[in-house]
Amino acid sequence: MSATIDATQVAQEFADIFGTAPDGVWSAPGRVNLIGEHTDYNEGFVLPFAIDRAAAVAIKLRGDNTARLRSSHGDQTTVTVDLSTLSHDTMQGWTAYPLGVVWVLRQLGVMIGGFDLYLHSTVPSGAGLSSSAAIECAVATAFNELANASLSRSELVLVGQRAENEVVGAPTGILDQSASLLATDGHAVFLDCRTQESELVPLDLAAAGLLILVVDTKVSHAHATGGYSARRASCELGAEVFGVPALRDISATDLPEASGLLDTETFRRVRHIVTENQRVLDTVAVLADGGPGAIGALLTASHASMRDDFEISCPELDLAVDTALANGALGARMTGGGFGGSAIALIPSAVEATVREAISQSFADAGFTAPDIFAVSPAPGARKIS
Repeated sequence: MSATIDATQVAQEFADIFGTAPDGVWSAPGRVNLIGEHTDYNEGFVLPFAIDRAAAVAIKLRGDNTARLRSSHGDQTTVTVDLSTLSHDTMQGWTAYPLGVVWVLRQLGVMIGGFDLYLHSTVPSGAGLSSSAAIECAVATAFNELANASLSRSELVLVGQRAENEVVGAPTGILDQSASLLATDGHAVFLDCRTQESELVPLDLAAAGLLILVVDTKVSHAHATGGYSARRASCELGAEVFGVPALRDISATDLPEASGLLDTETFRRVRHIVTENQRVLDTVAVLADGGPGAIGALLTASHASMRDDFEISCPELDLAVDTALANGALGARMTGGGFGGSAIALIPSAVEATVREAISQSFADAGFTAPDIFAVSPAPGARKIS
């Protein structure tokens, strides 16, 4: 299947597996975070956009208390779960994402009985493009409709986050689910993670003769492992020592004082968050005044901060960024939680082939695994597609 979700094909694959047509097919996109990394759980600002790669779930309700789940990826086996025994111990592997959402909804009093579910996703896993939130948001959107729960999009964001935190075990903020649920075509989502207020910001790349190239380094990461948790712990320590509720409450003018209160490593972590929050605000302002062609330097500065202060980059990400910049990119940065995953490059459409070829060659020369390189466009958020 191509990167574009074919709802008819997903429904047919469901029917081939379960012997009946689904009640519907729901889709939710992955995301690229244009700027604002690790600021979400610090109650700061982020600026993601949904991409034209998505997770789709075909679902049919059953008359019992059994859930049967199948994915188009992996070993192609059907997982069967008795929902009356649903617990953290029974939610393993990829099924933890859809079942985690079901568990949270049931905890909130939403009546969900048995169901059959088939998942197909075109969001690369482990690439920093939020494949997990795409699944969670597709499932949350589906059961919100199927169970007549009438939850708002903002409430569904928190459902997905809770599933990620409490079931999957990844201490993430609301960035990913917000992008997947709140986005619209041709816009980024400017999100205040403290108030959960959001604003759609025009991001018309095509009109400016630009595109965003994603470089999936194939260096897989996992949020539930130590690096992400350690960075979050550093941020919490910084806020505690500085005596504020969250790093959102520290400004650039406070950094000299912070340097005297914090150990060197914690100070660098804090400095990244403080300066990254400001870069998000600056990017929103620059987009309004000068359009997407004027934000390149902010993207590149963000990468330097993640590489040097937050220390979440890796040689493959740095090479992708440096090579893109050397071959005509206006700006480039790693995107996502870090420790692998993807970089993005803002480039004039005219140099796409040059940048692609240069990055592929640089990876080959370095002996790295060949990256997957593709363009993305700001896309709509979660919705029923069949």
